[in-house]
Amino acid sequence: MGHGHGPHDHHHHDHGPGASAPLPPAFDTSVPDEALSPEQASRRALLRRAGLLGAGLAAGTVLPGNPAAASPPADARRADAAAPRHGYLWLAGDHHIHTHYSSDGKYRVVDQVRQGARHGLDWMVITDHGSAIHARIGVENVNPDIRQARAAYRDTLVFQGLEWNIPAADHGTVFVHPGRNEVAVLKQFETDYDGIVKGAGDSSPANEALAVAGIQFLAEQVRRRTVDDALMLAHHPSRKGIDSPHEIRAWRDATGADRRIAVGFEGAPGHQAAGLPAPLGPARARGYYDGSPTANSFPGYPLDSYRTWGGFDWMTATVGGLWDSLLAEGRPWWITANSDSHHVYGDTTVRGAGDFPANGRHGDPVYAGKIDTKAVDYWPGQYSRTHVGAKSFSYAAVMDGIRAGRVWVDHGQLVDGLDVRVSGGGRWTTLGGALHVRKGTRVTLAADVALAADANWAGFTPRLARVDVIQGDVTGPAADKDTFTAPAAAVVRSYDVAASEGTVRFTYDLGPVDRPLYVRLRGTDGNRSAVGVMGAKVDPAGPAQDVYGDADPWRDLWFYSNPVWVLPE
Repeated sequence: MGHGHGPHDHHHHDHGPGASAPLPPAFDTSVPDEALSPEQASRRALLRRAGLLGAGLAAGTVLPGNPAAASPPADARRADAAAPRHGYLWLAGDHHIHTHYSSDGKYRVVDQVRQGARHGLDWMVITDHGSAIHARIGVENVNPDIRQARAAYRDTLVFQGLEWNIPAADHGTVFVHPGRNEVAVLKQFETDYDGIVKGAGDSSPANEALAVAGIQFLAEQVRRRTVDDALMLAHHPSRKGIDSPHEIRAWRDATGADRRIAVGFEGAPGHQAAGLPAPLGPARARGYYDGSPTANSFPGYPLDSYRTWGGFDWMTATVGGLWDSLLAEGRPWWITANSDSHHVYGDTTVRGAGDFPANGRHGDPVYAGKIDTKAVDYWPGQYSRTHVGAKSFSYAAVMDGIRAGRVWVDHGQLVDGLDVRVSGGGRWTTLGGALHVRKGTRVTLAADVALAADANWAGFTPRLARVDVIQGDVTGPAADKDTFTAPAAAVVRSYDVAASEGTVRFTYDLGPVDRPLYVRLRGTDGNRSAVGVMGAKVDPAGPAQDVYGDADPWRDLWFYSNPVWVLPE
């Protein structure tokens, strides 16, 4: 079924900054509470509320993983000697963040990293816009700032990346493992393969081929050990309708299963404050999804695809839609969520003066004397979080976790923790994994959800109302590369959540499995829902389309997990 993608692909390369690093103090219970900084104390409080930090358990966020693939690297100097042998650290992060090295950015690197740490993030990627100026000087000039932020915030992993203008398509994160060649590789990549730098924005076979070549270039740098690793994640894929299904498949399949570079897209875009209603909000489209088809758009996409649904992209929010069509091929394609932070709602600074063309950056932000109610973003971690199951606290482990699909995402701190296990025939696996069993084996999904136990950054404690199990068949590679539906995918079970505190467990019996399939989870606060795009039999209560100018993101919270495959043999 073409599932040799590597739910268990592992490539250890902890040579750069953060390699074999001990756990941050917030995770290490041998460090007393009174020795923590305010940021560390805040992070530890979150771990405790999630029930993930207990007495005698040094690695508080280690949740069960696949026993066959979850042991930490032997050389990892971890402070969690008392931790279970088989488990993961679930590290929260954001891979789409801008600074004043972007033409439309405002903040310094250290501002974004400080705020991300304050809001509970363990890892971040700085992704300033690809452009001729950025390729010429920005990618080099931002690096010292990133290195200084790494030194100042040692509890936070700070990657250098860029926002790639994908030839013939929209944008994407490209980032590499830190090391002596991180700037050189990003600079060459941007110079040779960025759609704006190369004038390759229009949809054409040649430009689509250039995008694939860019991904292959990154894979070659990893093969040559120029950098230890590289990843690409597409941004806001439905915003302009120019990321066609066949292009997404081409990015995914551009490199071999042993070292995939393009591994997913934003299940939920940034700019989540854009829909806050007037007079105290921008009154725009949530996620800045306010476009319509152009000459470069894929003609098969409906008009509804240009809007967000419960804050999520149409490709992810539609049960039986494009994301499910990719999963039905039995090949990996993961979702993330992030801030796309440029200008933060409620901030009191403005962009500082500076000669951007000459310096590749704006001046430092300065106090404005008023609150910005027209900004459309949140700080990293303030609203959107991507949780990655990592084997250790290191750059390589985060990248390996993303590649393996050990990822779940949430908005507004809807839940504090999520542990998913699919088991059968004496075996089990977790998010992104593939459970291989004999045909007819009874398989069970168990999900432990740590309910929100304290106020989020909007000042209230979210309440999880429902958890949905979504299941689809694995039917193999699509004959038509522009397929964007999966007729067999549907919500197969929904659980109402009566509890308001603690951890709740949901168990779903898949029965004796006789065909390849996958399952994934979705949860909601229940405030807004509607019959799904594919009808009530497929999704009776999915996310509703967000209303232009009246989409308060804090009143419509969801979480999504990546899938687990079950493959009978």
